[in-house]
Amino acid sequence: MPAHTLTPAPADDDRRRLLAATAGAGAVAMAATAVPFVASLTPSERARAAGAPVEVNVGRLAEGEMMTVEWRGKPVWILRRSAQMLAALEGHDERLADPASQEAQQPAYAAGPQRAIRPEFLVLVGICTHLGCSPSEKFAPGAVAGMEADWPGGFLCPCHGSRFDLAGRVFLHQPAPTNLEVPPHRWLDGNRLLVGEDAGGEGGAVV
Repeated sequence: MPAHTLTPAPADDDRRRLLAATAGAGAVAMAATAVPFVASLTPSERARAAGAPVEVNVGRLAEGEMMTVEWRGKPVWILRRSAQMLAALEGHDERLADPASQEAQQPAYAAGPQRAIRPEFLVLVGICTHLGCSPSEKFAPGAVAGMEADWPGGFLCPCHGSRFDLAGRVFLHQPAPTNLEVPPHRWLDGNRLLVGEDAGGEGGAVV
């Protein structure tokens, strides 16, 4: 018997060509979207891993608000302290382990009770100096923050209870041995802060 050859129907050929074209277009579209995505993320991830400085605009940060940025894989807090918060730094030195910031937990330009270049803006590494947990905000004084009546406002570590005031200074007899760390930083202008770099050890000019 003569052999029979099956010839694909024209509709099948058209379907195959349509599927191939669709798959090819999809691959091109995925590649086109993936390249910008990877290009936008890879440099920043590489920069963080290398510890590159991080520029932050604090212009929209209201009094009493805090923002967090990442530097060297660590959370860095930037707290814009109100006049009331700055006033709350006074009157409890006898309850602090290092009220004058004599331990090397900050650059020289951020020593002292306020621990800041510009008193209004506190810059801290948000990691407890005990075992590395991240403290919680307890900014309001006293019972408003769920603390004791003489609480001046600050931070509470949820892991082992270490307490820090609104300058990141540790209270006496806490698991944390030292104040929270102040990272190198400097001001580029009135609103832009550079975390991770200072001006030759002098910090940024007060602006």
